[in-house]
Amino acid sequence: MTWIYLLMGGLFEVVWASTMKLSNGFTQLWYSILTVIGMVFSFGFLALAVKQLPLSISYPVWTGIGAVGSILIGVVFFKDHLSPLTWFFVVLLIVGILGIKFTSGH
Repeated sequence: MTWIYLLMGGLFEVVWASTMKLSNGFTQLWYSILTVIGMVFSFGFLALAVKQLPLSISYPVWTGIGAVGSILIGVVFFKDHLSPLTWFFVVLLIVGILGIKFTSGH
């Protein structure tokens, strides 16, 4: 269940990052509210995960999920363009996240 909490926290990190972009510098009320809600859930799930997992495992995985998810949202919904070399490093992020998960012993 701890890894589910970590996954949920990372996904809510993607939510708050995306809605923060849509809030246009916190000038759009509803997107601003969604940003804060996403932050609360993201940190809440991270807090649940670190009760069982070491910080050295949970925090990098949480931020990695948020980073990769935000990249994908940026490309799909905000039409961000990434070079092939950048995609290579995104794949390395994913490999790193999975590597930490599968070698952590938790």
